[in-house]
Amino acid sequence: MPIVTGKDSAGTRKTLTAGGKTVAYYSIPAAQEAGLGDFSRLPASLKVVLENMLRFEDGGRTVSVDDIRAFAEWGANGGKNPREIAYRPARVLMQDFTGVPAVVDLAAMRDGIKALGGDAQKINPLNPVDLVIDHSVMIDEFGNPRAFQRNVELEYERNMERYQFLKWGQNAFQNFRVVPPGTGICHQVNLEYLAQTVWTDTDQDGATVAYPDTLVGTDSHTTMVNGLAVLGWGVGGIEAEAAMLGQPVSMLIPEVVGFKLTGQMVEGTTATDLVLKVVAMLRKKGVVGKFVEFYGEGLDHLPLADRATIANMAPEYGATCGFFPIDAETLRYLRQTGRDEDRIALVEAYAKENGMWRGADYEPVYTDTLQLDMSEIVPAVSGPKRPQDYTPLTQAAESFYKVVCDYRGIDVSNGAVEMASEGDTITAPADARKSASVAGEDYKLRDGSVVIASITSCTNTSNPYVLIGAGLVARKARALGLTRKPWVKTSLAPGSQVVSEYLEAAGLQEDLDALGFNLVGYGCTTCIGNSGPLQPEISKAINDNDLVAVSVLSGNRNFEGRISPDVRANYLASPPLVVAYAIAGDINVDLTNDPIGQDQYGRDVYLKDIWPSNKEIADLVHEVVTREAFQKKYADVFKGDERWQAVETTDSETYDWPATSTYIQNPPYFQGMDKEKGKIANLEGARILALLGDMITTDHISPAGSFKPTTPAGKYLTERQVAPKDFNSYGSRRGNHEIMMRGTFANIRIKNEMLDGVEGGYTLGPDGKQTSIFDASMAYQEAGTPLVVIGGIEYGAGSSRDWAAKGTNLLGVKAVIAESFERIHRSNLVGMGVIPFEFTGGDNRKTLELNGDEVISIEGLEGDLKPLSMVPCTIRYADGRERTIRIKCRIDTEVEIEYVENGGVLHYVLRNLAKA
Repeated sequence: MPIVTGKDSAGTRKTLTAGGKTVAYYSIPAAQEAGLGDFSRLPASLKVVLENMLRFEDGGRTVSVDDIRAFAEWGANGGKNPREIAYRPARVLMQDFTGVPAVVDLAAMRDGIKALGGDAQKINPLNPVDLVIDHSVMIDEFGNPRAFQRNVELEYERNMERYQFLKWGQNAFQNFRVVPPGTGICHQVNLEYLAQTVWTDTDQDGATVAYPDTLVGTDSHTTMVNGLAVLGWGVGGIEAEAAMLGQPVSMLIPEVVGFKLTGQMVEGTTATDLVLKVVAMLRKKGVVGKFVEFYGEGLDHLPLADRATIANMAPEYGATCGFFPIDAETLRYLRQTGRDEDRIALVEAYAKENGMWRGADYEPVYTDTLQLDMSEIVPAVSGPKRPQDYTPLTQAAESFYKVVCDYRGIDVSNGAVEMASEGDTITAPADARKSASVAGEDYKLRDGSVVIASITSCTNTSNPYVLIGAGLVARKARALGLTRKPWVKTSLAPGSQVVSEYLEAAGLQEDLDALGFNLVGYGCTTCIGNSGPLQPEISKAINDNDLVAVSVLSGNRNFEGRISPDVRANYLASPPLVVAYAIAGDINVDLTNDPIGQDQYGRDVYLKDIWPSNKEIADLVHEVVTREAFQKKYADVFKGDERWQAVETTDSETYDWPATSTYIQNPPYFQGMDKEKGKIANLEGARILALLGDMITTDHISPAGSFKPTTPAGKYLTERQVAPKDFNSYGSRRGNHEIMMRGTFANIRIKNEMLDGVEGGYTLGPDGKQTSIFDASMAYQEAGTPLVVIGGIEYGAGSSRDWAAKGTNLLGVKAVIAESFERIHRSNLVGMGVIPFEFTGGDNRKTLELNGDEVISIEGLEGDLKPLSMVPCTIRYADGRERTIRIKCRIDTEVEIEYVENGGVLHYVLRNLAKA
């Protein structure tokens, strides 16, 4: 479908010629010449948004000339002008965990619009949508040559219903493509193939228009492609569905923090070490809701793969995106990855014509800045439960000692407990660290034993420098007779097939195989919680003895309860360090000083003995990472293997919902919907469903991993004769609202402060007794009692998980009151009609002495509610006391008020489409 452009009141539409072709484009310098303001020193990331305003300016219906002038005011005001704008991304990216429920919603909307008397064909993506199936493969088999084949077989067995449904969607909807299983991770496929940096399409008059490649994605790590100067960020599936149906993204003109990089990386350090430092710095700075743009002479020494690694982890440092402007390295990467030469010529010409090129004189105005000399980066890990828990490798063993003592309740803050030395490893006192035998094995596990070592995730497997580095560590270790410890579950899950191509070409896959890092699949695996089961004897030893077992993975997320139910401490590390920890087998080993193992002659081997030089890595990357490899592997990217081609599906306008499916069910959102919107009502007499602490992530709210038969979700499946071995995961079941609402607030590590020391999805029911959050919710809803959730700071951090908002809604929660919200989850809550509120004036759950017995009422919502209004909240305590505080309503924009009035953004879109 052609793009639709606006009125162009200022006459900014021009033409340029590149690669032998002439295209139209919307010129920022022309807007400046037309007297709309000085845009010359805007950051490149903001110029992308400005171009969007120029292209869609329509006389004020959605974009006005004043919206364009606001960008000049942004620069004049020192990088601040929080004006609400309507932004339209060029395309949408999805993965299957978030994509399946999005397609379920679209299918349900087709039913819904027909019920309202409308045309089902109006429910169709207007913008291109690519869905990459990457989240479903689990690591059941590992450490052997058949691992990949067996894991793929199991993936299809478990997920056939979902794949049939996605194939139906591919046929039923326009502008919707599916990249089959076993191809790669969506962000890496996007970076290596889908993204173009400058997009082209035909407008309503048939002319070719060039404009910046932009997108939103239903995964928080959509930001990875900002390394290629493609502006994109994660949104919930709800917001993505609205965007693909033509609804603009309502946003405020963001602040842009400039991050100046100087110097260059030194010997022995990796892009992972750099990004972990960047995450820690930016979390400390505070960049939630802001753009971060990287600049400075350091970029001249930073390969695009390293830039993508930094951009990927924008959700971990809290920013909307981490953007790198177009420069010569952008062009080199486009060429290396097989992009068309005409496209590369257009990217260069467009960027230079429209002021988006990073040259030697690039020094824009930023809202704020910070700086890092890359020569100061040292090897590091982050853990045990947050990406920003940055720890230099020299301190990793010592810091784990403190983790154990904290878990065991031993206070080391005043130095009363001294660390003892046992050989060359740092050990905790006997009353702090436990160990246990493993049945049938000749080794013991202890607190700190590494039971999972996984090279996984788009963050690092997109980067040939760290993958080749890992392969060289394996080669040198193998030559010395080293291998992984027998209790370590090892795996290699690349983000694209190109990785296997160059590892095979370098002969390194054989070395990785020798250490147990066999290919297990092309997908997210451990990073999304699809670690698969540990050996039963190992799992039993950990759980029976309450050991603090460890995972080390090259991913981006290490939140509590995410990686494996058997693992309490999770560390992010570079792929070469993942290999090293698999050999050491224990986080207590100080890799910077202690021997990592013994060679075939019994001599100590240290990390420095097996660590490759930067030159070794760079030479091999130059030799084996070729343009031809990318072109070969992406030639038939949408075709899939024989299994995908054999998936059968129906061909119909609306979906024939299978009544017995436990994977795909018609959600209740649009059933019985009226044609007219409602009104926002005050909240009267609400009870607290959960009282939660700081940094409650979307993994806490809506876990993605496995669950047990004793959980509400497990009981639901058991009642339908599904055996526990076939439960799969919450993530794979996101097309079934019955399971997902039962899994909401059900993370095994979540702590509801209404209960004393209890972990898991529990609360107090109406009768005052402990029960599951799901059962309590059902009892409250049956009684007609509205519910609220109370949280701390950074509520909703982490993945762009729309089910964290959908599940909250289906549990009858009308409002969430927290100290602060992460961007995506706040938007998702509004998109589902749940109102977010923030405490103000120093109030929080602790100062207010909340314990869950209170009754909450919120006034000031009826009538003429304005965005970001301060409203009164009355708390009635169990002893009869009352206290009224002021809280901020985090409905941030006028259009969001309409969303809530309609019951959610999809209801808003559906009603408008039905009326049209």
